[in-house]
Amino acid sequence: MKLFVGLGNPGEKYARNRHNVGYMAVDEIAASNGFSQWRSKFDGQTSEGRLGHEKIILLKPETYMNLSGNAVAKAARFYKLEAPSITVFHDELDLTPGKIRLKAGGGHAGHNGLRSIHQHMGPDYGRVRIGIGHPGDKSRVSAYVLHDFTKADENWLAPLLTGIARNAAALANGDGAQFLNGVALEMNPRHSAGARPRKTASEPPPKPQTAPEQAPQRTPLQRLVDKFR
Repeated sequence: MKLFVGLGNPGEKYARNRHNVGYMAVDEIAASNGFSQWRSKFDGQTSEGRLGHEKIILLKPETYMNLSGNAVAKAARFYKLEAPSITVFHDELDLTPGKIRLKAGGGHAGHNGLRSIHQHMGPDYGRVRIGIGHPGDKSRVSAYVLHDFTKADENWLAPLLTGIARNAAALANGDGAQFLNGVALEMNPRHSAGARPRKTASEPPPKPQTAPEQAPQRTPLQRLVDKFR
């Protein structure tokens, strides 16, 4: 059994915030893989299902980001899980939008949700770092992460979440390389092996090939007349 945790803030006000991309990721995993309905438990929302051979508990803490560790610790104690059996999906300022990286252990890099989990579980849990980019100025970070994704962001966000959900079984089974490769192919389908380049609507249809025109055959009388011209 493993625990997948999506970080975010509860409520409609925050639903499309950049800070809530962890929530979005586990929501997509649940919806795409036949997980149970979400229910209130462990100061959060939980859903259960299987990915490959692993039973997975999905958790969205509802304690707000700064206290995420409270919900994670309660779930871990109930299921008797140690930190290495926990994977946290979270937003990452230090990655460009749409980039995704895996990390096991290490620091929290100032992320308040991770900081809280560190306090309760230590640093040895796994992370799926989902890049949202940086506003360029530290003073703007709070407003940036608590702002909704833009329409332009949807161009990479939707296929990224789909890729995470479709390849979550590889992550659950411990194959991080396959997980990352699967997500990358979902976001860049033309790079998949054997894929043919897609034709765009602006390309004109190919012209049918016809045999070259041949000069009509002339009769013997016409050839004789030609000699006297």
